[in-house]
Amino acid sequence: MAKRDYYEVLGVDKKASEDEIKRAYRRMAIKYHPDKNPGDKEAEAKFKECAEAYEVLSDAEKRRQYDQYGHEGLRGAGMHDFSRMNVEDIFSMFGFEDFFGSVFGAGTGRGGRGGGRRGASRGYDLETSVELTLDEVASGTEKTIEFTRQDRCSNCNGSGASPGTQPARCPLCGGSGQVAKGGGFFQMVSTCPQCQGSGHVVQNPCSQCRGSGRVPKKRTVTIKIPAGVHEGQGIRVAGEGEPGRDGGPNGDLYCYVRIKQHEFLERDGNDLISVVPISFTQAALGASIEVPSLSGPRQLKIPPGTQYGSIFRIRGQGLPDIRTGRTGDELVHVTIETPTNLNDRQEELLREFAKTENRNVSPKSQGFFERLKRHFGNHS
Repeated sequence: MAKRDYYEVLGVDKKASEDEIKRAYRRMAIKYHPDKNPGDKEAEAKFKECAEAYEVLSDAEKRRQYDQYGHEGLRGAGMHDFSRMNVEDIFSMFGFEDFFGSVFGAGTGRGGRGGGRRGASRGYDLETSVELTLDEVASGTEKTIEFTRQDRCSNCNGSGASPGTQPARCPLCGGSGQVAKGGGFFQMVSTCPQCQGSGHVVQNPCSQCRGSGRVPKKRTVTIKIPAGVHEGQGIRVAGEGEPGRDGGPNGDLYCYVRIKQHEFLERDGNDLISVVPISFTQAALGASIEVPSLSGPRQLKIPPGTQYGSIFRIRGQGLPDIRTGRTGDELVHVTIETPTNLNDRQEELLREFAKTENRNVSPKSQGFFERLKRHFGNHS
């Protein structure tokens, strides 16, 4: 299914400011939050769609690429795979944990980190895409993929602090990573808004990453793509996602397949379909014609009396099944071209032929017109 326009997803104008986009995302995230729509898969999908839109429109470079080239401009941009994230991970990535914790409550029991201090955690998964030709689908191939991900800053080794310094204990939460709000018997514990749950703050930020501990870096990987792969199928590259937090393992990269349209062939499962025009005389008298296939032009025998829409099967000229390796067929759909711009002699010959037409020459058409006459005769 084609992706919607990101501005439409968030309900903002294309000239919207950064603050307007942030407010729109918060509004849409509250509307479709899974806690507000329990068990509603459609709402959850829209919630994650909003997160994807916000990731692009809140990033100046990604937004520029999107504005200029649309969704195509984001290929290789190292987009996060929100379908594999839980709610808390999404809010944490955007730094909205405290805001949404105050709306829905911290530690909602949805498998997230709750209000406690973060320990080592796995990095986020990323997604990108690769375009293949039908020939590459048929044979399998290797592709070199370039994408961008947030890597650990080599200048500060991911700490975010200037070399020679260390992050300090967070003064707001005292290093616990959580703060309590309210008083007396009722208190709500949420992630510390100052340290985002890490328990420490950077007082002397690294000049390279500005205290984030991450910098965007281009990565290149070579992936093997099996024969018979389908449109939209994802290929997992383990460990090529973003680095984990506090020494946690990297996430994975998911590369989704897109298949380039072929000039003559269309895929139907493991079969290939071609539509080949033939002339009136070839259909009537029979002929040997050339048809396209992935292995090059092939000869196909057209029997005399071939009708419009006839289908001929060329076995073993389709695509391999990705699981069994069994190869599909090519189905050649025949269309018949009606002659135009006849010269005098050709028109004369066709008129002579028309005079000789009878039940034996065109039994189907003769039978049709006889039935038509009887139909109107019975209703006169």
